[in-house]
Amino acid sequence: MKIIKIWNSKASEKQLDEICGELDGGKTMILPTDSLYAIACDALNPKAIERICRLKGINPEKTNLSIICSDISMASEYARYDNYAFRILKDHTPGPFTFLFKSASSLPRAFKGRKTVGVRIPDNELCRDIVRRLGHPILSTSIEYDDEDYARNPGLIAEAYDDKVDFMLEGDDGDTEPSTIVDCTGTSPEIVRQGKGKLQE
Repeated sequence: MKIIKIWNSKASEKQLDEICGELDGGKTMILPTDSLYAIACDALNPKAIERICRLKGINPEKTNLSIICSDISMASEYARYDNYAFRILKDHTPGPFTFLFKSASSLPRAFKGRKTVGVRIPDNELCRDIVRRLGHPILSTSIEYDDEDYARNPGLIAEAYDDKVDFMLEGDDGDTEPSTIVDCTGTSPEIVRQGKGKLQE
C-alpha cells in the first residue's frame, strides 16, 4: 500500500493531482476525516465501490451508502431535500454528520434503486479539497477496528489495511467516535446514530 503523508490536513497541488489520478483509475484509499478514518473511492466508479462493499461485507442494496461532498451545492446534485432540511444542512456543515436524504436521479449507477443516500460534508479541509478537485463526490465508509489504537494511530491503520486498499493518506491521529447519522427523509430530523456531531434544534 502506498502512503501519502499529509501535513496539517492540507494537501499540496501536486498531491491533489496524484490522489485524484489514483481515484480516477479506480483505486481505493484510506483518508482522515473529522471523525474516524474512512475507506473511500470515486463515487462514480462502480467497480471501486464493489471492492469496498466486499471489503466491509456490505450489501449495497440493503445498506445506506454515503458520499462525501465538497459543499451544499454539490450535495444538492445527488440528494433531494426541502427548505427545512437545507437549513439543517447549512447549520451543521462542515461537520461530523451523515445526513440521510431522498436520493436524486443523478446518483451514480451503484446507487440506482436506492431511495436514500447519506451525505457527508466533513469539517476536514483535505476531504473537501479532494472532492472539489475531483469534481464529484467520493464514496466513504468508516474503517473497522478492534482496538482503539488501530482507529487513532495512522501507522497501525496502515498496517491493518496494508493489503486491502491501494493507498492511504496519512494525516493526524484519528478519532474513535463516528459521525452522527441524521435521517432527514421525513417531516422532522431523526437521529439514527448519535456520534461526534451534536444536532442543534
